[in-house]
Amino acid sequence: MKATILFGHGSRDPVWRVPIDTVAQRMLTIDPQCCVRCSFLELTEPDLATTTAELVALGVDSITIVPMFLGVGRHAREDLPVLVTALQRDYPQISFLLQPSVGEDARVVELLAQIAMPASKP
Repeated sequence: MKATILFGHGSRDPVWRVPIDTVAQRMLTIDPQCCVRCSFLELTEPDLATTTAELVALGVDSITIVPMFLGVGRHAREDLPVLVTALQRDYPQISFLLQPSVGEDARVVELLAQIAMPASKP
């Protein structure tokens, strides 16, 4: 069984997580059978270790982690790979795939550019 974890930074403001939760809900709309969870680095629960433990308990054997960062800062470059390495050590029977941050995806860049473009005059 495969699962996806949408991984965000986290915030003290509970409204901050709504866009990531919305992506998870959209994934479930597209494929009601997909197994998706949201997880956060700090200030918001659940954290990556808790989410992974839950998925392992459900029988998941493959986890894709999608960093929901537009910019590729220290958290995406350094902190997250360390967390994933620890998970691989703790769960050697699980296949982990750490994707690049969403902000590195050309489709996201294109969509953001389209959104940011001024509306054309009629």
